[in-house]
Amino acid sequence: MTERAVRAPIGPLADGEWHRLHPASPLLRGGLVFLAVLGFVIANLRERVVEVFVLLFAPGAEAPGGPPEFSGDWGEDPITGIVTHGLVGWALLALAVVIVLVVLGFWLAWRMHTFRVTDEALEVRSGILFRSHRSARLDRIQGINVARPLFARLFGAAKLDVSVAGQSGNVDLSYLGSAQADRLRGDLLRLASGARRHEGAAAGDGGVAVAGADAASRAQSAAGATSVVDRAGAVVGRRVDEFLAPELDPDLAPPESVVRIPLPRVIASALLGGSMVWFVALVVIIVVALATGAVWMLFTFIPAAIGVVSYLWSRITGSLRYSIAGTADGVRIGSGLLSTANQTIPPGRVHAIEASQWLLWRAFGWWTVRVNVAGQSLSQAAESARRTLVLPVGTADDVRRVIGLLAPDALDELAPLLEAGLAGSGPAAGFTSAPRRAAWIRPFSWRRIGIAVGGGTAVLRGGWLLRRLVFVPLARMQSVAVAAGPVRRGLGLESLRIHTVAGPVTPEVAALDRDDATRAFSAIAAEAVDRARRDGSERWGAAHAS
Repeated sequence: MTERAVRAPIGPLADGEWHRLHPASPLLRGGLVFLAVLGFVIANLRERVVEVFVLLFAPGAEAPGGPPEFSGDWGEDPITGIVTHGLVGWALLALAVVIVLVVLGFWLAWRMHTFRVTDEALEVRSGILFRSHRSARLDRIQGINVARPLFARLFGAAKLDVSVAGQSGNVDLSYLGSAQADRLRGDLLRLASGARRHEGAAAGDGGVAVAGADAASRAQSAAGATSVVDRAGAVVGRRVDEFLAPELDPDLAPPESVVRIPLPRVIASALLGGSMVWFVALVVIIVVALATGAVWMLFTFIPAAIGVVSYLWSRITGSLRYSIAGTADGVRIGSGLLSTANQTIPPGRVHAIEASQWLLWRAFGWWTVRVNVAGQSLSQAAESARRTLVLPVGTADDVRRVIGLLAPDALDELAPLLEAGLAGSGPAAGFTSAPRRAAWIRPFSWRRIGIAVGGGTAVLRGGWLLRRLVFVPLARMQSVAVAAGPVRRGLGLESLRIHTVAGPVTPEVAALDRDDATRAFSAIAAEAVDRARRDGSERWGAAHAS
C-alpha cells in the first residue's frame, strides 16, 4: 500500500451534520416498481378502455360483433362497470389521488431519511409513521460496499452499504451521488482507522474521489452559465465517462499490484465448474424423460436447469472487469460491467482465508479465494456469498498476491507454507501431516491433510475433490477445539477445528494423530492469546500516525 498523494480533509457529508440522500432515491428504491406495475395495468387494459369509450361516445361506431351489451352489473370487467354506472370521473379522480398519495409517500420517506457521520458512529434516521434511529460504530466497520446498479448509474447515483460486526447490522444508504459515495467511503474508513479529522493521510479510497467530486463541481458551475443543451451534453458526457471508468482508479494503487482476470479464463472456469456437472446431469435426465414419455419429470428438472444456467450467467457477468488491489485503507475489490460493485475490506477485518481448487481446474492450475468477515447478513445470503468471494478464479501466482494483500504482515513467514500447501496431493514440508491410519476415515485425502503454525497464522490443508488451503489469523480466532468420536478414538486420531465468525470458510483438520492434535491445540491457543494482546490492526490509522 503505497503513499501516492495527500488526502483532502474530511468531506462535507462527514461533517457531523444531518444530510439527505440523492433526490432520485425515491424513484430508484420503489418508484420503478410502482411505474412498472402501473404500466403493466395500463398495457393490459388499454384495448378494453379504448373499445368501451369508442363504442359509448361514437354513436355511429360499432364493434365487429355488433354494439356492446351492458347488463347493468359489474360482472368480471371493471372498465365496463365503471362506464355503465357513470363513474368515469370518479375513477379518474381516485386514480389521480392514488398516484398523488404514492408520490407524496415517496417524497416524505426521502425527506425523513437522513444520516450523519460523527467521530464515533454513522447514524441513520428513517420512517414516516414509525421512526427508527440506527447507529453503527465506526471502529466496528468490517467493510464498505459501493454498488452502482445500471439504472442508478443513469442518474449518477450509487448505493453505499456499510457492514458492521453483528448479524444483520449493516447500514444502507440508498442512494448517494456517485462521487459523494466514493468520498464518504474514504471519510468513513479514515475515521474508522483512528486518524483524526484534521490529519492528512496517504491517499486511499477517498483521495481520488475528492478530486473527482471537485472536478464534477467545477464542471457543474461552469455549465451553469451555458444553455440547456450544453448542460445536458455535459451531463451525458459525465455519465459516459462513469460507465467507461474502471472500478479501481489507477491512482489508488500501483498497476503492478492489481490482480485482474482475463475474460477467457472467466468463461472457461464457469464451464468447468461444479455447476456445469449438474447442468449436464439435468440435461441427460430431461432427454431421458422425453424419450420415455415421462412428461411429469420436465416440470421439476427444466426449472432446475434454468436455475443452473442463470447461476452460470451471473457467475460470468459478476467476474467481468474484476480487480483487486491494496489501498491505504484496505483491500479494494471491484467487478461488474453494466451494474458494478466494489467493496473495501479494512485491515484486520479478515478472520479466515481459503484457497480452494476444484478437480476439473487442476490441469489449468486455477484456484478461488474466499474469506470470512464479520457483519455478513443471514437474510442476504446471496449478497454475502458474493462479497466473501475475493478471487473468483486465478492462478497460483494470483493466490500469492491476494494472500499478500489480505495478510501483508505475515506474508514473509507464510511464504514457505503457502508454496508447500498449494503444491501436490502428498505431505507438505512444514506441515504436521495425518498418519497413514487416517485413510480409514479419509481414504482419498488423508495424504494431503496437515496443519502448521507460523507468522501468527494457523495454516490448514486438506481435501481431494476440492483441495483446500486455509489461513486463520490467530489474533482474530474465536476458539479452538479437538474432538474424537468412537472411530477416531479407536484409531488414535482426533479432529481439530478453529472457530471464527460465520462465513464460507470452515477451518478444520479431519484427522491428526492424538499427540499431534494436542500439541497443535496448545500451540494455537497460546499463540492466539499473545497475538490478540499485541494486535492493533483495528485502528490502523492511529498506529501509523504514532
